[in-house]
Amino acid sequence: MLHYAVVFFIIALIAAVFGFGGIAAGAAGIAKILFFIFLIGALITFLFSLTRRA
Repeated sequence: MLHYAVVFFIIALIAAVFGFGGIAAGAAGIAKILFFIFLIGALITFLFSLTRRA
């Protein structure tokens, strides 16, 4: 999922360079959402691994 966030971020950067404001904003928004979903998933996985060890 982090890979998709990076891909959408790169798409947003390329669209911003070429002046496509709406596309850049949409791709940046999707990248931001995917990044936060990745962070939440990573945190949950980390917490479950700590509770399983104890």
